[in-house]
Amino acid sequence: MTATLDGRTTTPWEGTVALVAGATRGAGRQIAVQLGAAGATVYATGRTSRAGRSELDRPETIEETAELVTAAGGTGIAVRVDHLVPEQVRDLVARIDAEQGRLDVLVNDVWGADPLITWEKPVWEQPLEAGFRTLRLAVDTHIVTSHFALPLLIRRPGGLVVEIGDGTRAYNDTHYRLSVFYDLAKVSVTRLAYSWGHELAPHGCTAVALTPGWIRSEAMLEHFGVTEETWRDGAAKDPHFVISETPAFVGRAVVALAADAERARWNQASVSAGELARVYGFTDLDGSRPDAFRYLSEVVEADRPADPTGYR
Repeated sequence: MTATLDGRTTTPWEGTVALVAGATRGAGRQIAVQLGAAGATVYATGRTSRAGRSELDRPETIEETAELVTAAGGTGIAVRVDHLVPEQVRDLVARIDAEQGRLDVLVNDVWGADPLITWEKPVWEQPLEAGFRTLRLAVDTHIVTSHFALPLLIRRPGGLVVEIGDGTRAYNDTHYRLSVFYDLAKVSVTRLAYSWGHELAPHGCTAVALTPGWIRSEAMLEHFGVTEETWRDGAAKDPHFVISETPAFVGRAVVALAADAERARWNQASVSAGELARVYGFTDLDGSRPDAFRYLSEVVEADRPADPTGYR
């Protein structure tokens, strides 16, 4: 027996309902899967389904994600949603309400802007249309989703909102993130968690900004020309790839937050998966605890040779 999100004593995760917005691939997919492994019912949303692809034109689908959730022990439900279209998000939340009558965990992970970023160019050399599209995908989607989902989440105390970004507040405040639009997008996501936390606290709910480290997403593995089984070979292209982590690591971080009866202590915080692993004791799939942002600061920026010893 254990305490559920609303404080009841029951079987682990009985009745827990999660919405992972942006669950087609990468961090979102594995957050959904790890929530499923804990026994949750997970609505996995995204634009790419077996009925058609988004402009990213990648093969991963929300149906695959939902099947992985179910195979892990939960209940996966795929819903094709463009989170820039308010009516689609409204209908999604209405469906969750009709089918479940509750929402316990909201994960805002919508992104999909990597192909739009012009890296390491000043603003006057940035294409404005692509830059503003980046902000729409990265920020507006999170606001639209929260606008419709939070009224359902606050019906019960104990609800959790997790904003997935890149970089903690402390890291991003002291680093330029390689493009004004990328920089602004990631800082904004962290600030949204702070705002949601202010608005949710009177309802007994919690919001946290969470970042993975150097994540071995499907696209990242392709970029390095490796598979998850051969990922260490990627160090030939970048020696610091030795600190990378699977998307399951940040998924387990979300589960740890959601399972913590005292999760309100994290309200409005900005943390990394590596930081939470030290607190909660969970590991990546290989049993390690990679702490990528500490590694970046203490090894990469210090111009030290690549060596994950003491960092995973």
